[in-house]
Amino acid sequence: MTERPLEPGVGVEPRVRVEGAPAVGAARAADLAGPADAADLADIGVAIGIPEPYRTELQDWRERLGDPNVALIIPHVTLLGPTTVSLADLPAIERHLAHTARPNDPFTIRLRGSGTFRPLSPVIFVALVAGEARCATLAAAVRSGPLERPLNFPYHPHVTVAHDIAEDGLDRAYEALADYQAEFDVRGFGLYERGGDLRWRQIRFFPFDQQGDESEPNGDGGRRADIGSRE
Repeated sequence: MTERPLEPGVGVEPRVRVEGAPAVGAARAADLAGPADAADLADIGVAIGIPEPYRTELQDWRERLGDPNVALIIPHVTLLGPTTVSLADLPAIERHLAHTARPNDPFTIRLRGSGTFRPLSPVIFVALVAGEARCATLAAAVRSGPLERPLNFPYHPHVTVAHDIAEDGLDRAYEALADYQAEFDVRGFGLYERGGDLRWRQIRFFPFDQQGDESEPNGDGGRRADIGSRE
């Protein structure tokens, strides 16, 4: 998640405010230039993956627009931006996330139209018009306990479609996605880790409405699966 959606950000345009988080305690904002540089540290993030067919649609848009992050990140709604933690703290973090997910019921996210964080951040996104309050509640719960982090800006859930491209490309993205619409149900969220190749992969999925810790590991011992592989 080297892109801004899964990180602290800055920016405004009408109706847009962005999540921000300075380093604090054991959970601190990750260095966006590269992965954690110590063997006992990990860069993690928490997000809601976008399901098919919308995942591929939005990913195709990023590729057509020349977004340099297209190979590193799958479309998502951020709950916790890139955060550096100790590997020793991961079991406690996973218990915290399972506890956070468990009492929630599924809800619907509806995407409609484009927004931007320019001029302060070169980002074009698809806006949430339903499900925003539930995302905000989840994000606040995730950012508690072992993942407690303050915000410099109010949390603003969104799905990035273009970042770090030329201004004319950002203009095209803003216009092209002005009429974009999608609607899907959210049944849980994922914990992601950034690898040495800078690609983010889901390491565990935390479903809603579970009576025990029934969240599912993904991939190699729960440590390697592509981001967005579960919704």
